[in-house]
Amino acid sequence: MTLLIIGIVVFLGIHLLPAFPQVRAGLVGRIGENGYKALFSVLSIAGLVLLVWGFAQAPVIQVWSPPPWTRWVAIVLMLPAFIFLVAAYVPCRLKAKLKHPFLAAIKTWALAHMIANGDLASIILFGSFLAYAVFDRIALRGRQPTALVETPGSGPARNDLIAVGLGVVLYVVFMIWLHPLLIGRAVIQH
Repeated sequence: MTLLIIGIVVFLGIHLLPAFPQVRAGLVGRIGENGYKALFSVLSIAGLVLLVWGFAQAPVIQVWSPPPWTRWVAIVLMLPAFIFLVAAYVPCRLKAKLKHPFLAAIKTWALAHMIANGDLASIILFGSFLAYAVFDRIALRGRQPTALVETPGSGPARNDLIAVGLGVVLYVVFMIWLHPLLIGRAVIQH
């Protein structure tokens, strides 16, 4: 469990830096913009590796037993999560409406997995990401737009269809092939 917690602290900690512009500016002042980007990248990768490894090694300590139907709630919630994820990168009306669709995707993903998993490692992992996304969304309200902050945009209606279509395709591919391959568990078990 220790590796999981260290991974979460490193990964989310580095991603919280933009919420504290003075700290970020101080680091950029000391190591330069490229140094900051390199440090950000290295710590992000290291945190992600520790997080994934720590989660895989964490003991299963059941805090609560989710009813079987919660698995279906998670499966349903993941569809909009994938659509929001794609909308973060496509100039569309959905992006403008959500303002920060990437954070909406993280919140939806984390909530879906918290609903369907009752073990301590899952609660810590998904609860941390949910808290991060909520905090960052609130913090974004007080920040000036920068290159690191998603800015709302809009585009033609066909871009909304593209975001939804690509989101659905990613959802299907992930649920059928990538989830079992990467996570080791089939989403729908027979």
